[in-house]
Amino acid sequence: MFIMRKKLISFICILLAVVLISCQSTASGELDYSDSSLWAYWAIGDEKRADVFLICPTVDMGQDGNMNMSLDDEALKESFLGALNMERGIYEDWCTLYAPYYRQITFPLYSADEKVMEHYLETAYSDIEDAFFYYLENSNDGRPIVLAGFSQGAQLALMLLEDHFDDEALQEQLVAAYCIGWRVTDDDLDQYPHLRLAQEEDDTGVIIAFNSEAEGVENSIIVPAGVRTHAINPLNWKTDSTPAMADENLGACFTDYSGAVTKEVKKLCGAYIDPHRGTLRVTGIAPEDYSNSLFPDGVYHLYDYQFFFRNLQENVGVRVNAFFEQKESSE
Repeated sequence: MFIMRKKLISFICILLAVVLISCQSTASGELDYSDSSLWAYWAIGDEKRADVFLICPTVDMGQDGNMNMSLDDEALKESFLGALNMERGIYEDWCTLYAPYYRQITFPLYSADEKVMEHYLETAYSDIEDAFFYYLENSNDGRPIVLAGFSQGAQLALMLLEDHFDDEALQEQLVAAYCIGWRVTDDDLDQYPHLRLAQEEDDTGVIIAFNSEAEGVENSIIVPAGVRTHAINPLNWKTDSTPAMADENLGACFTDYSGAVTKEVKKLCGAYIDPHRGTLRVTGIAPEDYSNSLFPDGVYHLYDYQFFFRNLQENVGVRVNAFFEQKESSE
């Protein structure tokens, strides 16, 4: 009886181990992006001149101690879709929308050791990489591409650019990459010389990046102290510290999870690029008016899109049109 009991316990332990390994394999294995349920947007918007591949920002706060978002969590997937909807108005007048669900890393990892974060980021990036190439092979058909993301979405968009847009054919399809809310450093540019930063409002095949802060802020989890990032000012499309006045702000739009503009304020703020940090210093507003629970007052990360919504919306059209004008002139 004792021997049988030992065998039973051993069998149960082996079975549990198999189940755990299976679960871990499923969590870290590849996703099949031919499954339509893995797309928040797939070919939304007919007869647009370009496509946008849009990558969602962080919505999983990791409250359960998880490191990557579970795609079985329907409540989180609703938040994921809502976050995309808040941004889609910038792109949808000009672009057919594509946006995959992916196993993004959770918010606490941005305060963790970089090596720890990178381990889990591999899963998120692998999903984005697989989704992007599935889209290319099954729907793009050589159309112009706008690559776009905010925060973690911008980080992953930059990784796609680094790894794959040294391909000349793919680079020729790139209208622009809106990598907003993530840093682009000299190290990035040195390591990946094919990356090109936007220099004006209508250049193409370039990266548009900036990180919004109040004057006096010298550290954030996006741009840590001592790190210098690159930026372009979305109000005057300058890359130096030339200040843009509030009169140049076409409209700050505060959107909800449906994508509706709940409040619009023209001429809300001005901005200039800090020559030392490379961040976008926002002027004319009080930091305490934009407090939130995730970032210290003055770190306007959550408002990178919203403060400059109409200027960004207009710029997508400018760059799409410039892309076709350049293509026609070269033929």
